[in-house]
Amino acid sequence: MGIIKDSKNASGIRIDSLQRGRKIVFFVNGRYTTAYMGETIHAALIAAGYHQFRKSKTCQPRGVFCGMGVCYECLVTVNNGSIQRACMTVVEEGMEVEIDGD
Repeated sequence: MGIIKDSKNASGIRIDSLQRGRKIVFFVNGRYTTAYMGETIHAALIAAGYHQFRKSKTCQPRGVFCGMGVCYECLVTVNNGSIQRACMTVVEEGMEVEIDGD
């Protein structure tokens, strides 16, 4: 399994042997963003270069901590109202995600 460079990926690397779903479009704070069918919002946001998803009550940055739905640090607003855990919610075509990120 090799690693290839991908200029559209913020970290610059992707695993070339990974099987991905078809490419889809969703929106982060109104910005056109791409993801792959079957990815969680968490995975799509990290791949797009977002690391801070919200701020705590004391304005501390929060992002992904556990990645398995236990900690609730990755809460995002989906489709103008529903608050979801980014690590537990699959991204969908045309989905609107709001984050309070960097």
